[in-house]
Amino acid sequence: MATAEIEAPPEAPEISVAPKLSEDLTGREKAAILLIALGPEKSAKIFKHLKEEEIEALTLEIANTSTIRPELKDEVIEEFYNICLAQKYITEGGIAYARNVLERALGESRAFEVISKLTVSLQVRPFDFIRKTDASQIINFIQNEHPQTIALILSYLRPQQAGEVLSSLAQEKQADVARRIAIMDRTSPDVIKEVERALEKKLSLLMNEDYTSVGGVDSVVEILNAVDRTTERHIMETLDVDDVELSEEIRRKMFVFEDILALSNRDVQLVLREVESKELSIALKGCSEDLQNHIFANMSKRLAAMTKEEMDYMGPLRRSDVEESQQKIVNIVRRFQDSGEIIVARGGGDDIIA
Repeated sequence: MATAEIEAPPEAPEISVAPKLSEDLTGREKAAILLIALGPEKSAKIFKHLKEEEIEALTLEIANTSTIRPELKDEVIEEFYNICLAQKYITEGGIAYARNVLERALGESRAFEVISKLTVSLQVRPFDFIRKTDASQIINFIQNEHPQTIALILSYLRPQQAGEVLSSLAQEKQADVARRIAIMDRTSPDVIKEVERALEKKLSLLMNEDYTSVGGVDSVVEILNAVDRTTERHIMETLDVDDVELSEEIRRKMFVFEDILALSNRDVQLVLREVESKELSIALKGCSEDLQNHIFANMSKRLAAMTKEEMDYMGPLRRSDVEESQQKIVNIVRRFQDSGEIIVARGGGDDIIA
């Protein structure tokens, strides 16, 4: 199978050294070779998606890598290419589909070798089968399950898909399931396997060996952002009574400051009438240029100029102060949203009527 042609950067010349196969390398060594082959510009983009400790470890490994044989570089690039390819095939049709495609492309022996080598690296999520199933079908076979079981399954679905399922549950179950997702932390593989066995005819059974983190407040926020406004309001009102702290934490994350970009000009103008000039100047110091322009476009030229001047005069600010001001403005948006004066487009809902 052909792989992408990637040239090593000038500062990393390829000099022959003692033979060493890619299978003898650690994952970190392979990653370092791949990043060197990609060059500084592409590697920098990849670094943006890594954790700080991962960046430090890879930087150290790259610094200690002085020479790379061309054939070793090619092996590492081909392995990386096969990982990406196998992941794509598994996402599209599962492990059996991936094996079938790779067998046709590489031959049975090579395909078996690739699948065997990559099984640990592929990070296929539990309930993979159900993630490819229509929400209306999912609700048919989980609606009578225990709320904890439903919460576990929804935690593995795409937010939009989980939101549709949550909206279809009986109202008395919706808030309970949402709460269980929010407080869920780490789930034992044994528990997941037990749930999968109960749904074995409809679920994929590919699992990771380690404990898997699912659920949490961020997970339920993504799901609630995908449900219709009526379902969200019912769930939040129930949580206001059952778990005030959890309800407040969810509300703080459901609409963030950058989401103002999605508001119409009319809605932005409505919000700005309620915001103090100094508060706005502080909040804008920490946001994107697109959002700043969106807000300035809904102010008079004179007021926009004054706000920009005030932002420059302030100089550097503490992140906590900026986030506090942004949260105050977000609270104003939420207040208007709750009163119906502002409608934020939601996934799967019928809130907007022309």
